[in-house]
Amino acid sequence: MRRELHALILTLVGGTLLKLAFTGDYARYVKPGVRPLLVAAAVVVLAIAAATLQRRDRRDHADGDGHAHRHSRFDVAWLLLLPMLVLLLLAPPALGSFSAARSGTALGAAPASDQPPLPEGDPVRLSMMDYASRAVYDNGRSLAGRHLTLSGFVLPGDGGTWYLTRMVITCCAADAQPIKVGLTGTVPGRLKANDWIQVTGSYATRKDRDPVNQEPIPYLSVESSTPIPAPARQYES
Repeated sequence: MRRELHALILTLVGGTLLKLAFTGDYARYVKPGVRPLLVAAAVVVLAIAAATLQRRDRRDHADGDGHAHRHSRFDVAWLLLLPMLVLLLLAPPALGSFSAARSGTALGAAPASDQPPLPEGDPVRLSMMDYASRAVYDNGRSLAGRHLTLSGFVLPGDGGTWYLTRMVITCCAADAQPIKVGLTGTVPGRLKANDWIQVTGSYATRKDRDPVNQEPIPYLSVESSTPIPAPARQYES
């Protein structure tokens, strides 16, 4: 029975990894580049599960009936099935405003530096990290006179301020930190925490300090905005 339980647990682990990899839900927890490794790990785990069952079948006759009394006791290994079932049936969502409000911005203090010119075209679509880095480290020089498009979820701040936010990961969701950009200008009304929007505007000279870690938060002067669905890959890296 113990071998069957081990094989069942391994099968659920492998199946969960495959489900996360092929539905795209894995991007809620790790960087996109990890997907091939997840698939490979799932194949290995499923192969071990099959080998475990095969080995158990070969030993059935040799074991005899003398150990039947061992199966009457509850095996705590069954508890290992619970997290796998949760991931299979109720996959937790990507990190959002709750985590961002409790974490300081990932944009730490750094000396001013020149940034490369923006690409041609107007508006220019930028990542949150790219915009925030240029706004703070370059004092907005490379952003001046350009129309810029950013997207993220909104986070409420003090005094009615709204921050456009994106979580940034180095490896996985465990090390995620938010990048926050304050919104000024034509800020959309009736926003709710975790609403995803796309905004177009221009560089604003205003900067705040994140109340969590006192690091700088740049601003964008919004000219237009559009609600958008949450993307499949919600993290920047």
